[in-house]
Amino acid sequence: MHVLGSRRRSQPAPAHVVWRSLRDPYEAGARPWLELRDDEVPPRVVAGYAPVLLVWSSLWPHRPLDRIRFDVTHGSPGGDCTLRWTLTTEADLPSESTLGYLRHRLNYLINDRLRLSYGQ
Repeated sequence: MHVLGSRRRSQPAPAHVVWRSLRDPYEAGARPWLELRDDEVPPRVVAGYAPVLLVWSSLWPHRPLDRIRFDVTHGSPGGDCTLRWTLTTEADLPSESTLGYLRHRLNYLINDRLRLSYGQ
């Protein structure tokens, strides 16, 4: 397995809220944050352990062996948490331009769109 990228950053919501947002990004009543592009598909949850670990299938149909792992660490009681996404693959390594795009896209979705959905 190859690690293609990883980023750790705080999220303003508690760990259980962030985990639930990742488990079901389209949950009724939740603020929308997972806005997919035409070349992306909704992820499937392939593994999880609430509220500290969740693994998604690939967002990109042309990269079906990619996985996105989310590690959630509790912050202050009732407060924030830390979220790390890690992109892995069982496939061959992508080109540098593709790799840059994948990393940028995940960082945007998780550390911008998800974060803003909590009002930050």
